Amino acid sequence: MTRTLIISPNWIGDAVMAQPLLTLLKLAHPERPIDVLAPAWVAPVWRAMAEVDSVIDTSFRHGALQLRERWRCARQLRERDYAAAYVLPNTFKFALIPWLSGIAQRIGYVGESRYGLLNMLHRDDKQLPRPMVAFYAALANSPAPSVPQPSELPRPKLTVDTARVAAVVQAAKLDAARPLVVFAPGAEFGSAKRWPITHFAELAVMLQQAIPDVQVVILGSEKDRAVGDAITTIAPFVTNLAGSTALEEAIALIAKADAVISNDSGLLHIASALNRKIVALYGPTDPAHAPPFADVVRTIYLALECAPCKQRECPLGHHRCMKDISAEVVLEALREMDGAAVAA
Repeated sequence: MTRTLIISPNWIGDAVMAQPLLTLLKLAHPERPIDVLAPAWVAPVWRAMAEVDSVIDTSFRHGALQLRERWRCARQLRERDYAAAYVLPNTFKFALIPWLSGIAQRIGYVGESRYGLLNMLHRDDKQLPRPMVAFYAALANSPAPSVPQPSELPRPKLTVDTARVAAVVQAAKLDAARPLVVFAPGAEFGSAKRWPITHFAELAVMLQQAIPDVQVVILGSEKDRAVGDAITTIAPFVTNLAGSTALEEAIALIAKADAVISNDSGLLHIASALNRKIVALYGPTDPAHAPPFADVVRTIYLALECAPCKQRECPLGHHRCMKDISAEVVLEALREMDGAAVAA
């Protein structure tokens, strides 16, 4: 049986936004199982996609060629009879793997010295880049100068077993009967995308005043633990699970959440694909490029004259694009969401 191979991007949010591509590939070739070659830290996202048959973990170091390891990986893939490979990262290193594997059809975007390694090349206009969902979904079809917009495509979707959700909620010592609000204060890209710690803490206090039995939980990676600790210093009733939960567990907790407040990050896109109620906070990045797609979303973006700068740190030093979003504005956005965890 021939199969399809997806080579995963290294970012969690990008992996989520690539899910509609898998939906389109399954519609075109329902008989082909889809495998995903992915780094361990992204693999749980792919395992939550119904279209994925198996996930093959990789251990490639970031930025390293590791030619011997890639050759060994390619030899293993050669045995799985792939008809096509979709190379989502725009690097030479990952385009090398399906070429070494002898996969007949190798699809991806023009990127880092990939001519010859890929034999179906798509192009993106750097002056007017495609939204991320459309960027990946376009690979399902022949290269074209224009592609369907996200509104015309399937929405990203993740699924989590309800029994698994219940087990994770219990292990985290949370009460399944009480309202659960998740804060995602991290942003792997850089500090410019982070809403201030004091704002998150202020919002937590407001939430507790509005809903005395609310549970506020912070999720994120080990890098976000200190941010979570700083929030809990101001609002000690908040539970900081950043760095204490594996990504699979964080996905399960988000699946249980009544509302999620998040910077533009991987956890935001996970919440979107789980169709949670979301307040999305954008500053240096463009919400139109990578928006959430949940049924109930409030996107807060001030659109300052300097935004979107797309920089890791505020080049002007004032960080107003995030600092000027007040906790009161976010609370009001929560109240506006029909059926959200917060009542007026």
